[in-house]
Amino acid sequence: MRRSYLAIPILALLLLAAHALRQADFGQFIALVMLVCILGTRNSWVRLVCIAVLVYGGVFWAQTTIDYILFRQAFHMPWVRLTCIMGSILIVNSIALWVLNSEESQRFFSQSKQTEHIRFASFFLTISGLVLAKSMAPFPILLIDRYLPGWGWVEVMLLGYYAQALSSALISPEKHIFYRPRIWGLFSVIFFAQFFLGILGFDQMLMTGVLHLPVPALIVSGPLYRGEGYFMIILFIVTLLLVGPAWCSHLCYIGAWDDRMSRFGPRPQARRGLKQLSIIGRLVTLTLSIGGAILCRSKGIPVLNMLIYAAAFGGLGICLMLFISRRVGMMTHCTAYCPMGLIAVILGKISLWRLRISPQCTGCGACIKKCRYNALDKVQIELRKPGYSCTLCGDCVSACKHGHIGYRLPFLSEKKAREIFIVLVVSLHAIFLGVARI
Repeated sequence: MRRSYLAIPILALLLLAAHALRQADFGQFIALVMLVCILGTRNSWVRLVCIAVLVYGGVFWAQTTIDYILFRQAFHMPWVRLTCIMGSILIVNSIALWVLNSEESQRFFSQSKQTEHIRFASFFLTISGLVLAKSMAPFPILLIDRYLPGWGWVEVMLLGYYAQALSSALISPEKHIFYRPRIWGLFSVIFFAQFFLGILGFDQMLMTGVLHLPVPALIVSGPLYRGEGYFMIILFIVTLLLVGPAWCSHLCYIGAWDDRMSRFGPRPQARRGLKQLSIIGRLVTLTLSIGGAILCRSKGIPVLNMLIYAAAFGGLGICLMLFISRRVGMMTHCTAYCPMGLIAVILGKISLWRLRISPQCTGCGACIKKCRYNALDKVQIELRKPGYSCTLCGDCVSACKHGHIGYRLPFLSEKKAREIFIVLVVSLHAIFLGVARI
């Protein structure tokens, strides 16, 4: 395929960009121009993205043509010339789709062919999720939109590009164990940076301009005390349906702290005492969180008092990270203290995701030394599945040089199950990166 053939898809994309510019939607204009610019990379996933955009463009131009004709007919205005112009645009759009679907085009866009569907799916899901959040939120939910109204499309595009690159890296178990704690930490840093800037008076950094404490237990106890504001609970449950307890190991803004502290300690070893506390300890904190919220609401306890209680609860959790997780090399806050962690691993069972050990396992124990959630020991390996504290972090998968541990999804191969899991968790990570704040 000659590069000159790209002129037609580029023209079709620029026509969409020109329409956005005519509507003074500068963010969407820049986003479409960015898409045109990356066409030259010859990445196969870019071809799929352009096809999706032009399919949308065809529907958009057709509907716009009908609307314009009906408008002009209603006011007895000439409409034939308009129809010819809009019809020409539709023809260009259709030819562009034909070019991108041709065999020559597929050969031209030959880079990253093996991961094209993973990259495209991550890009598409991230863009779709952010656009949905952008359109449904009653306030500017994207940070760029808060300071530069209408430019949120640029942030959407950048996060989509970030998601496709990340999914390509995480699909390899060897790279997954390297990147997961780092991108998790990045999310936590960005989340809390906005929180602290909000405290300093930059109200736009907060979700609604009103300060709340970033303590995970408040996800369930906060709405019970206020009697409203169930968005986070709904988001939490939806996430559990999509990726199970991976919320705890990929998406929780505070869990990254415990992970980082545990990595200062010794190599993990199975600890029976911590395993018992995994349910007992978190059951106690969950009971206190729910019961305390209901009791304080019924007694009319002031909000300030509740904030003090929540701060003390969160402070104790941080102490566990600093002094216990750091010493034993295990994530004691997440596995023995956080009530949301218990909810995640219990309700996460309604998700279809499982992590299983194959019968060919050699029992070498390499996975045990990587599990910081205390979910693996000799007993669990003999049972061919991790314990109930497993959060699908995937470190054990990366540690197994024989490939005997992997993600499972009914009716799918281990390879396909891993691909779908990575696409979902990366897309959620990128979406959370764009919208999550206090």
